[in-house]
Amino acid sequence: MSETSCDNIFCFIDHTLLKADSVSSRIAELCEQAIANQFCAVCILPRFVSQAADLCKGSSVRVCTVVGFPLGANETSTKVYEAAAALEHGAVEIDMVLPIGALIEGDLGYVAADIEAVCKEVLQKKGALTKVILETAMLTDEQKKIACEIAMLSGADFVKTSTGFGPGGATVHDVTLMREIVGTSFGVKASGGIKSLDQAAAMIKAGANRIGTSSSIEIIRQLKEAMKKE
Repeated sequence: MSETSCDNIFCFIDHTLLKADSVSSRIAELCEQAIANQFCAVCILPRFVSQAADLCKGSSVRVCTVVGFPLGANETSTKVYEAAAALEHGAVEIDMVLPIGALIEGDLGYVAADIEAVCKEVLQKKGALTKVILETAMLTDEQKKIACEIAMLSGADFVKTSTGFGPGGATVHDVTLMREIVGTSFGVKASGGIKSLDQAAAMIKAGANRIGTSSSIEIIRQLKEAMKKE
């Protein structure tokens, strides 16, 4: 379930809206756009999961939401509750933020237990996926490697670069590094600051099999323009 296999960029995209001022009308528009363009998923705030699940029902678009977002500093039990509620309301993908501070200070047992607890909850729903957000801009390369290894051992399906709310977003360097660590059969999601077709294509070339972006429609517009010139 971690791999995305397709012959165009559309099905790599998690069409994303995670802003604090999100409203129901924008979620409806987001889902409509995702269905029309056959994007892989919509990624939305937890309070909109039920709405998105209803709107995307019968389509190929998956419903993704966030847990422990955006700081990763919630108690593990809170993250597990968030995941359980989201799954109950129709989410099939959970993008959780790992406890960044615990990773930085070397409390790797806590990090592993935190991820494992959420993954265990997600695994109870057939076909559901867990993506672990590293917030790579806050980490050294060695810490990124450790985080990827822990995520793999803890039952996750993907590692993801960024929340989009940290000091930086996805980079080709980080995606390349993450793909090297997790191998070919594990998911890598590039997210944060991806606003153009060139950026998205570079992330996919580097090894990403999901692209999280709020600029999906602009990327598709650029793709169509590029195709006209060929």
